[in-house]
Amino acid sequence: MIVLDLSCDSNHVFEGWFAGAEAFEAQRAAGSVVCPVCNSAIIVRRPSAPYVQRGEKSGAPAQPQQAVARVPAASMQAALLNLARSMMHGAQNVGEAFPEEARKIHYGEAEERSIRGVASAGEAEALLEEGILVVPLPWPDDDALH
Repeated sequence: MIVLDLSCDSNHVFEGWFAGAEAFEAQRAAGSVVCPVCNSAIIVRRPSAPYVQRGEKSGAPAQPQQAVARVPAASMQAALLNLARSMMHGAQNVGEAFPEEARKIHYGEAEERSIRGVASAGEAEALLEEGILVVPLPWPDDDALH
């Protein structure tokens, strides 16, 4: 298994895991490798340093090392954007009526459905204290999610 640093024609940088260089080239030629940010299939390899596992010089078996994953900023941004898209898909935007509508749904006074909207920190805290599950997020504009 190899990890390659890749980028698209819009210069979004991300990582890809492949069985080998040949597997990457075959998938790229088939259009199966796409940018997680913009879905472009025009992908190139970027220079990257290989990871080499080295044992102890004394001949003793190598000790397990803690694994550390390096997640490029573009990959993290793409993952968060995809999460936002999936959470918003089908959720009704009730705007500033969010706290009131969340209570109505919780207490059975309104149809159960996914909603999203705006609430102050105090309103969100009050909803949580009432046992109403809300997830406060610094949400992007709707236009950024399309």
